[in-house]
Amino acid sequence: MRYLLILLGVVAGVVAVARRRLVVVQVSGQSMLPTYRPGDRVLVRRVAGAKLGRGQVAVFESAQEGRWRTGPLPAPKDARWLIKRVAALPGDPVPPEVARAVDAPEGALVPGGRLVVIGDGSLSADSRHWGYLPADRVLGVVVRRLSSS
Repeated sequence: MRYLLILLGVVAGVVAVARRRLVVVQVSGQSMLPTYRPGDRVLVRRVAGAKLGRGQVAVFESAQEGRWRTGPLPAPKDARWLIKRVAALPGDPVPPEVARAVDAPEGALVPGGRLVVIGDGSLSADSRHWGYLPADRVLGVVVRRLSSS
């Protein structure tokens, strides 16, 4: 009986930690086709934007009325999340297709605290349209697809 209680306590602890570190987000829109489709559910590991790598798929809070919020991120269920691939990190050259949106001269580098994100699909509003993503708006990185639409 004692071992069962210990096991239940360990399981409860693991579940509590997983709930804080992992989030499920549903994909809407076609910006990540063919990688992710509308209705796909993806598992997201919470990670700071500064810890992302080039090529990873990030989930981040959308801008509100064209402006990025500041301060802590909202609870996962209380925000509209976007999903895009990280194309450039701070210190990387600004991709040519993004330079106009951020008013960057040729050879400019992505500034600290900012990311360049681009959708995999041809219909994507991303850094090519609205410029840099503030790294502090990142919820996390996609770990895997859980279900398809």
